[in-house]
Amino acid sequence: MKKITWIVGLFLFWAGGAHAQSKHLLFKTAFGEFKVVLYDFTPHHRDLMLRSIKDSVYQNALFNRIIENFVVQGGEHDIDIEKKEAADPLHRKPRLAAEFDERAFHKMGALGAGRDGNPEKASFLDQIYFVVGKKISSADLDSLEAKKGIKYSKEQRKEYLAHGGQPRLDHDFTVFGEIYQGLDVILKISQVKTDQLDFPLEKVPFTIVEIKE
Repeated sequence: MKKITWIVGLFLFWAGGAHAQSKHLLFKTAFGEFKVVLYDFTPHHRDLMLRSIKDSVYQNALFNRIIENFVVQGGEHDIDIEKKEAADPLHRKPRLAAEFDERAFHKMGALGAGRDGNPEKASFLDQIYFVVGKKISSADLDSLEAKKGIKYSKEQRKEYLAHGGQPRLDHDFTVFGEIYQGLDVILKISQVKTDQLDFPLEKVPFTIVEIKE
């Protein structure tokens, strides 16, 4: 009961800021539906996602890398991207430049773009993930600040200490949205059984549609 109350409270906390943004998405899964807002202050990732939806990239896509208390990843898998790019005779590796903003960080339910180890921290075009992180302490944040040479804002600290997340991903992966309704759905998905490579033992498909409001 406490967990459900916490989730409801989290929805109410996020809802005000979420609806201030202009683009909203509906994710449909066998576990239920959840709603996501795309940030207007990360416009290139926002627009890429909207184009990908129109091009049916995320029509019956798969959540194909699931790690409880870390992330639920979907779209193209790293392995498939690597194979496709290795087979390209022109050796092209299309990426989208990183968009880092203090308002976009790896709190619970954050929507991020996957990437490889490129030094520019540029994103894959068709891979996304949701944060289903863990509890964070002040000592954790202090350690990360020293290690990464960054400074967490008061808002970020408050959010991480209250609800957890994955701050170690900040300034390394672009966050461009967040779940504002249905966080419990992605938490259920994060608990499915997986193999040693984090592939779910049963397929977890999803479809995204833009919400026209």
